[in-house]
Amino acid sequence: MLAGLFLGTLAMLNILGISRQLDLSFEIFDFKIPVYLFVGILPYPITFLCTDFISELYGKERARAVVITGLVINLWVLFILYLGGILPVVPEMEPGTIVPAVDDPSYAFFEIRRLTFGATLASMIAYLTAQFVDVHVFHFLKKLTKGKHLWLRNNGSTLISQLVDTISVTLITYYYAQAVQIQQGSVYHTLMVLIVSGYVFKLISALLDTIPFYIGVKFLSKYLDIDPNESYHEKAE
Repeated sequence: MLAGLFLGTLAMLNILGISRQLDLSFEIFDFKIPVYLFVGILPYPITFLCTDFISELYGKERARAVVITGLVINLWVLFILYLGGILPVVPEMEPGTIVPAVDDPSYAFFEIRRLTFGATLASMIAYLTAQFVDVHVFHFLKKLTKGKHLWLRNNGSTLISQLVDTISVTLITYYYAQAVQIQQGSVYHTLMVLIVSGYVFKLISALLDTIPFYIGVKFLSKYLDIDPNESYHEKAE
């Protein structure tokens, strides 16, 4: 179930990706705080919670296997989008673009295809880097604390890996995939706002999932009859 939730969420967020930008800016004492998020980021924190559960209950190797499977899922999504775009009947594209006219019935598919290709390419690179960082930091902290302080490895691994992910996916999406449209003259400011907004969202999400993580580990370890710290108990003996 954890793997299914992880993989399903991953596929969904890459398809939604940058299809819509959300402006959640607000004012404090007449000072505007810019907050820009892409819709694909909304379900993203759940993927790190799932890998933390898998890491805690089943170990690093099982978590790494799920991460690799996520990469395969990404490639499968790209293949289906590619195949759907080249099969007949291929509509006539607008000059200088890779999408048909707005009034063409195929417009929605090709626009999602264009955005998903760019976003997923960036996401795969950032995703692999961040998820492996998450798994390794999680187990480094678990070893360092001898299986104690669950909150530390849950939050520590997620916060570090999500910082890596946020910076990577934003810069790659803009500079390499060229899938983010930014007005000239505001590139660095907008990129910084996107990075900070995305990271703060993930930071808040990570802090909020601490209690559910504690409850989930306690329930699942009892339900599945698993001792998450068994290897550390054996070493101590």
